[in-house]
Amino acid sequence: MTPTLPRHIDVCNGDADGLCALLQWRLAHPLHAELVTGLKREHDLLARVQAQAGDEVMVVDLAFEPHRAGVQRLLDVGVRVRYVDHHVCTAPPEHPLLDAHLDADSQVCSGLLINRLLGGRFARWAVVCAHGDNLHAPAEALGRSLRLSAAQQQALRRLGEAINHNAYGDTLADVRVPPAALLTLLREHTDPISALAEPRVQGLLQGMDEDLARARQVRPEREAAHAAIWCLPDADWARRASGSLANSLASERPDQACAVLRPLASGHWLISVRAPRHSPFGAAALCQRFGGGGRQAAGGIDALPPDRRSAFVEAFWSHRWSHDGPHIEVEQPPQRHP
Repeated sequence: MTPTLPRHIDVCNGDADGLCALLQWRLAHPLHAELVTGLKREHDLLARVQAQAGDEVMVVDLAFEPHRAGVQRLLDVGVRVRYVDHHVCTAPPEHPLLDAHLDADSQVCSGLLINRLLGGRFARWAVVCAHGDNLHAPAEALGRSLRLSAAQQQALRRLGEAINHNAYGDTLADVRVPPAALLTLLREHTDPISALAEPRVQGLLQGMDEDLARARQVRPEREAAHAAIWCLPDADWARRASGSLANSLASERPDQACAVLRPLASGHWLISVRAPRHSPFGAAALCQRFGGGGRQAAGGIDALPPDRRSAFVEAFWSHRWSHDGPHIEVEQPPQRHP
């Protein structure tokens, strides 16, 4: 009997950081791998993976804490797991089959972690990741080290933002290009600058601009010097724009925390939270109080019950953001993956 070859399975968030971080890895380590990805708010991706002993699973840009049980399930049956992520979590299990690279520093994203692991081999894609994840200062610093021109830096920022914008929606019908199809398209380009010439990428850029133009016509529901709250309608453009609006507001208003709320068909609320740029710690902790999560500077709540909306608004309004936060880095020595 011919022995069964091990399967390779890639699992990633469908936003700019997830797709372009994985893209860097597969450009450096090309092989056929099954892809599991989805929209920004899909959190059951690891549960879709059915693997057996000897298989290898690469997980990128999924918060470790909600997937801890899923990782343990794979490890228990003999699956090798490499996990790269930047969301807040406690220490992962110690296991010879787990190669974990977790760093919750507020100025790090998964794409920058992959860039670190690869020694900068595809660093322009890491710039796209960081810009897409609203980490413009680290992206610009990396861009300067690569001697990118101002025009190139702006082009990669727009690309990252457009890929990220495309990941938001309640269903695939809301997005312009399914994340799996978008990754297939982007993998044809070792340099992200060339990807900008793709007609579908140009469509993403134009669509993002149109959605944000509509979102910016909405006035804040509540606003003060330290914080502001926006409430978008339940419309396809708003389903796409909620995260991008939160990111752009955070960039434009560095002293102000922002929360963007959007009603769901269920009657619950989807919420995006951004910490003030000058006090970038506390978003994940705030969202965790209401069943959400995230990272230090940016968090979200997928389905806030309607009877808790007022409690969230008051908690957000009175939240004490911090200038300092723990540098949380949990790394295990790399395991040899044959």
